[in-house]
Amino acid sequence: MSFIDLNSDVGESFGNWTMGDDEAIFRSVSSANVACGFHAGDPSTLARTCRDAVASGVTIGAHVGYRDLSGFGRRFLDCSPTELADDVLYQLGGLDALARTAGGTIRYVKPHGALYNAIFSHEPHARAVVDAVRAFGGDLPLLLLPGSVALTMAEAAGLRGVSEAFADRAYNPDGTLVSRREAGAVLHDPEQVTANMVRLATEGKIVARDGSVIATDAESICVHGDTAGAVEMAAAVRAGLVGAGVEIKSFV
Repeated sequence: MSFIDLNSDVGESFGNWTMGDDEAIFRSVSSANVACGFHAGDPSTLARTCRDAVASGVTIGAHVGYRDLSGFGRRFLDCSPTELADDVLYQLGGLDALARTAGGTIRYVKPHGALYNAIFSHEPHARAVVDAVRAFGGDLPLLLLPGSVALTMAEAAGLRGVSEAFADRAYNPDGTLVSRREAGAVLHDPEQVTANMVRLATEGKIVARDGSVIATDAESICVHGDTAGAVEMAAAVRAGLVGAGVEIKSFV
């Protein structure tokens, strides 16, 4: 692979409460998963994040999630598909307005947290997300975990499904992410993470936590903006990829 996208979750501060260093992250990534207010982010934070993304030449994506502000979107919400579709559409409309005011536009959609994990196999919620994106229009690509039912549904609906890998998360041998409730789910060693992502970009393989090798076809790599040391991690991954002859650029 001669190029790959590098994305990060941003816009997750709220009022006087700060999460991550988005401006610094923008020096390393090519795509920004901007929160939409349901799991994190207030309107002024999101507007500023969109302005900074545009100024940095970083592609804006909508990071939609369950309506779970107090839980940071990491709790499954047993809502109806209709309610979920309406919630996703609402988030897309709000962020798109802020992005356009900043001189940009939403270019893709990436579900957040529990929603992202749920639609790996939860068909009603996967359908709700796909239906909402289609209703919004613009044929926005969906950034998802390889093998997810939502990825299959998106492609069947005429939308582009984009597979991603996670730099700072541990993998199970079956290709799923290790639950954040388990020790070692989040990786903090820049050298280990960088080596794994260079292997992904050049060989299409990731090493799982048990040492087994997983074949992974990913067009984008995520470095979470809320992980401790995220700025340094993103910079290390970018440097490692570029050093291996891999260009960093958005998938759209």
